[in-house]
Amino acid sequence: MTYFNQNANLKQGYNHYIDSSVDDMGTQMDVGLLVMEKGDTFIFEESQKEIAILLFSGKVTYQWNGETVDAVRPDCFHHEAYCLLASKGTKITLTAQEHSELYIQKTVNDTQYTPVMYTPETIQTQHAGANGELLGCMRREIKTFFDYDNAPFSNMVLGEVLNFPGKWSSYPPHHHPQPEVYFYRFDYPDGFGAGFANGEIYQTGHNGLAVITSGFHSQTAAPGYAMCYAWGIRHLEGDPWKKTRIDDPEHAWLWKPDANDHIYQG
Repeated sequence: MTYFNQNANLKQGYNHYIDSSVDDMGTQMDVGLLVMEKGDTFIFEESQKEIAILLFSGKVTYQWNGETVDAVRPDCFHHEAYCLLASKGTKITLTAQEHSELYIQKTVNDTQYTPVMYTPETIQTQHAGANGELLGCMRREIKTFFDYDNAPFSNMVLGEVLNFPGKWSSYPPHHHPQPEVYFYRFDYPDGFGAGFANGEIYQTGHNGLAVITSGFHSQTAAPGYAMCYAWGIRHLEGDPWKKTRIDDPEHAWLWKPDANDHIYQG
């Protein structure tokens, strides 16, 4: 597991976090954060890689193949996402109407497909832990933009998790063979949390990135701070991520409906 944060060094334009051609992190993906100011234009045209462009916050016009979408998302804590998934060779022009920040994820994929814009109306949302399981400590919202079920042509998966203050997510601890990245956002820049992966513990912060290639993982946000993180997975050749979840056997008992019945709740 690797964690790093470039928040203090972010610049206007594309900020590289992972370049799979030079960074041997095992993700098989490129990851970056695009920071745009009003009037900025940025063009992506990948010759070898498919690309996902997720709007974290701001107002951006997406243009590709004669299509135009004006996406508005004041923040990722109260507003749903816009995310464009496009195959290699697609020319994508982004124009910022105000300060905007976008998560970028790419991987090699020879398959040609029609680009898809995932919008607030099409996002899949799971309200996990909403029935009071574990005294409500793992209540969170799991958003899926695309995965093997609705985009089998892609070599990637991408979604978001809204981790409520003081709560846990990616919980109970689990793992899967496919590599995963978490890109963190907090509702306050000084917000923080903790992540657990492969026997290590790391402090999370705004615009931090965790790379997980093995081991059980889970995480939590500090009380008072909401955490929203993009979660991206790269399918393995012959072993795509099909909502794969292998629970840590030591903690599998937490799935029992009466797991916390012995705790006084008065």
